[in-house]
Amino acid sequence: MHTTEPRGKVVLFANTDWYLYNFRRTLALDLQHAGHELLLISPPGIYGQKLRDLGLRWEPLPMDRRSLNPLRELILLWHVWRLCRREKVALVHGFTIKCAVYGSLAARLAGVPARVNAVAGMGYVFTSDDFKARLLRPVVRALLRVALDGEHARLILQNPDDVMLFERAGLVAASRVRLIPGSGVDCRRFTGTAREHASAPMRVLLAARLLWDKGLAEYAQAARQLLAQGRPIRFLLAGTPDLGNPCRSRPYEPG
Repeated sequence: MHTTEPRGKVVLFANTDWYLYNFRRTLALDLQHAGHELLLISPPGIYGQKLRDLGLRWEPLPMDRRSLNPLRELILLWHVWRLCRREKVALVHGFTIKCAVYGSLAARLAGVPARVNAVAGMGYVFTSDDFKARLLRPVVRALLRVALDGEHARLILQNPDDVMLFERAGLVAASRVRLIPGSGVDCRRFTGTAREHASAPMRVLLAARLLWDKGLAEYAQAARQLLAQGRPIRFLLAGTPDLGNPCRSRPYEPG
């Protein structure tokens, strides 16, 4: 009788359950529909149950996005390592810098065959001029070199500047980088509609985390310039504060 080995699990690792639900649930459902065993992990939150309601398996992690406590970080690394061993994971797919580092390190220690990481930006450590960020930068660089190394590791980036930065810093071999034009939009969920009244003011919406470093400063500056020109535009903003991001307390400095 012909038998096959059971397929290993795919783990999707993000720094919030909100991110998994809003940006990766289509990927998760497609993977599950294709027959892959799947496990989603993140810090605890209200969106974990929403993922479970979709029929996805989700587990919370003892993870604090802003933590710099070495003991707490080792506990997180140990927790992910133990999870990979317990679940016989075949591939770990991490999102954002911290998940890329911890997920890949734990996967390497657990002997996971493959690792994929998608980083949409360089994050606080590489983009901020804060003293804490500058202090952490060489440490994170060293960890990234270890985490991203390996024949069966791939890094997905969305910005040519990030590709240059990773290569210039020697963080990853160019052959292991995949550049894509963006995370994409699920056109089944988001569809355009015609404007009801062509004479009505144009409405421009920025949907983002309420952080100056995420484009709010540039958005406000552009709005002021266009309104000063007498343009009939309504500028709208939708989003919530990100209390786990170190940049949340950074003051806005008008340009």
